[in-house]
This record gives sequence, C-alpha cells and structure tokens, in this order.
Amino acid sequence: MEKYLASSEDTEQFGAALWHLLPATAVVFLHGDLGAGKTTLVRGFLRAAGFLGAIKSPTYTLVEEYSLGVQKIFHFDLYRLADPEELEWIGINDYFGQKNLCFIEWPSKGAGFLPLPDYDICLHAQGIGRQLTLQARL
Repeated sequence: MEKYLASSEDTEQFGAALWHLLPATAVVFLHGDLGAGKTTLVRGFLRAAGFLGAIKSPTYTLVEEYSLGVQKIFHFDLYRLADPEELEWIGINDYFGQKNLCFIEWPSKGAGFLPLPDYDICLHAQGIGRQLTLQARL
C-alpha cells in the first residue's frame, strides 16, 4: 500500500488509522530519514488507542512504554545504538516474547538481534510531504 501524506497532520491521521488495522501483537519496522515522520505516525496511533499522556521520541531512552489496559505498546528508536549487541543488555527478547505491539525506528541498527517484522512502513520526503509505503510480511 502506498499513500502520499501532505503534512504532519496527515501522518498522524494515518497512524490513527493503523490503530484499527494492526493486530494487538505485532512487530512494525519504521524506516525513513531523520524528520521523516516516524514518531509522528506512532503518536497518531497512540492517540487513536486512547493514550492521553505525553508521547516523546525514544531517541535518548531507546524505548518508551505505553500501557493501554492489558495491552502494552513499545516504541523503540535505535538511531543512537553503537552496536546491535547493546540490545541484549536491555533484554530485547523480553519485549518480543510477550504479546506486545512494538514499533521500531532504525531497525537496521539492530540487525541480528531483532525478530522479522510483521509490517514494514517506509516514509520518504517527497515535495512538501512524504510518501508512505506499508508492506505486510505476515
């Protein structure tokens, strides 16, 4: 599936639409350059899911956890990862061993330590907006 997103608001709205499309348990890889809208998309998803708190990029924390009743959503940003082996130190397998939804920005930085994705989402700047590509890998 491909879609042109003309603004940040469009990106957030697409993220909100994903709330109704994605299963409760999935691994979603988010690809795109800095500022492409990856965190904006996750913000839209979380708002549609009913999360009312602050939503920030996990660039410095590596992972942010959001609890929605019994469901947990984890948002990873691996941009600052120096070595994929660092993922073992944070117990990365524990996040995937449970029934969680995980969004992972910069998944190439975790090569060899991440499971295969259920979905790949690519965001690329195009004109004043961005082109989004969603591919299911189920």
